[in-house]
Amino acid sequence: MKTAPEIGHGKRKDVEGRRRALPIAYRRRAALVALLAFAAFGLCGCYYAEMRDDEAVQAYNQEFPPMPKKTVPVDGGIWIEREANPMDLKNPLSGNPSIIAWGWERYRFYCIQCHGPKLDGNGTVGQSFAPLPANLTSSQVQDQSDGEIFYKIRFGFNRHPVLYSTVTDNETWAIVNYLRSSR
Repeated sequence: MKTAPEIGHGKRKDVEGRRRALPIAYRRRAALVALLAFAAFGLCGCYYAEMRDDEAVQAYNQEFPPMPKKTVPVDGGIWIEREANPMDLKNPLSGNPSIIAWGWERYRFYCIQCHGPKLDGNGTVGQSFAPLPANLTSSQVQDQSDGEIFYKIRFGFNRHPVLYSTVTDNETWAIVNYLRSSR
């Protein structure tokens, strides 16, 4: 029995039921229609010049408020400290009890994992290191200047990590004051 040609998956069936390819002219017309539809959408669908007037873009055209001093380095920043002689660095924080308490708090946050609660290098993480982290109560550490200890905390040495992007200047000086109080 003969049936009408069926369309399915880009193929037609002839009178005997065999599949045959769509005519080339039909495929070209379909491609041309798809291309014209895509071009029309591209030309009419989005006008990029108007995006500048959008609220989301305009929010970035606002002026920034003035930054407080000593927030963003404008002359050298970290490189001034990096190139400084550690012996010349002076601790700007006093050794009063509130600074020492703050230093202990910061030590617990940043240092205790390696150097331990007794400052002896036997922290939970530090026990897995060979050699162990420095004993911060030893004369080898305590005989260094405040500037040398500050510099080593900020810029690292041997296996000690670089912490200048993690610990602020004042936090580092407070930690130095706490270490000094443990003598």
